[in-house]
Amino acid sequence: MTAPVGVGFIGVGMISDTYLENLASFPDIRVVILGDMDTERAQSQAEKFNVQEFGTADDVLAHPGVQIIVNLTIPAVHAEISSRAVAAGKHVWTEKPIGLDRNSTAALLEQADAAGLRIGVAPDTVLGPGLQTAKRAIENGVIGTPLFASTTMQWQGPDLVHPNPSFLFAKGAGPLLDMGPYYFTALVNLFGPVSKVAALGLRGQEERVIQTGPQTGERFPVEVPSTISVLTEFEAGQHAQSMLSFDSALSRHGVVEISGTEGTLVIPDPNMFEGRIAYVKPLSEIPTEFPFTQEWIEIEQEGVVVGRGLGLLEMARAIAEGRPHRANGEVGYHVLDVMLSAEESAATGEFVSVNSSAASVPSMPVDFDPFARTL
Repeated sequence: MTAPVGVGFIGVGMISDTYLENLASFPDIRVVILGDMDTERAQSQAEKFNVQEFGTADDVLAHPGVQIIVNLTIPAVHAEISSRAVAAGKHVWTEKPIGLDRNSTAALLEQADAAGLRIGVAPDTVLGPGLQTAKRAIENGVIGTPLFASTTMQWQGPDLVHPNPSFLFAKGAGPLLDMGPYYFTALVNLFGPVSKVAALGLRGQEERVIQTGPQTGERFPVEVPSTISVLTEFEAGQHAQSMLSFDSALSRHGVVEISGTEGTLVIPDPNMFEGRIAYVKPLSEIPTEFPFTQEWIEIEQEGVVVGRGLGLLEMARAIAEGRPHRANGEVGYHVLDVMLSAEESAATGEFVSVNSSAASVPSMPVDFDPFARTL
């Protein structure tokens, strides 16, 4: 790796704004080209963010100054585009999920390994100071031995705000594959790999209606469960229960609670890089009245807050230092395997063993500074 590391984008949709804003602030990274099927959109984003070159995906793949490709295409082609990038000799940072099926995703990881190239996978929210502070607190024993977790993400669904939401209710999406990567990646970072899952799913409606934008009023089919409840067992013996829904009038995002032998910890929304971290200890005496209140012990967040692009930066530095990166393809594949196993369990009504695994992910250093030049 040379400094700054040359980065090219394939796909410059809505999420590219936050990536481009953040990467422009990292001295170790330089965005050199933006590519998209819609080259006018690529040009517009290039002008907006002062990127010198734009073009098609092929232009990005062929660019000699690109060392890492950011894959922001639709999930259905994540594995295909990442494979093309590896074939072009580039490292890859891909948005979640890493792919939509086990075979093509496993083949991608084998291809990258054979080429000596890295695959990095969103979400990188788990590398932010919110979850990392909570992870260090657990490692330091503030709640004793972790036992189980509970997570919740529920609201009425993205058709309320998205002008073209049908893909979010199609095969390869739904709340499980769209939002699940945040929650399951957080749990794998905290508890380690999952051994088996059980799930129940339902479709609140057979069809949904677009509620904003030029296609307002148009109907589209719901192809996957729009509500799913997942029970996970981890290799280390802990349990978690997770609710993911696009059918709830009550909006509850980012609920993650970790209970241990000596307390219960609440941690930030895994779709965010920061947030409240606090815990309660077991009661020391019998309450004299009900309902009763418990004392919350706040934990001060440690680390520099940035946003999407943090995982790409950490990967670039890891390549330069010759060490594994944290938001890696192995974790991304395992999280995908967990979610696909949950889909299979919801369809069959049976527990499903998760055949993949992943190495323990080390905590981020407290002094990791995205704004320092290190390469």
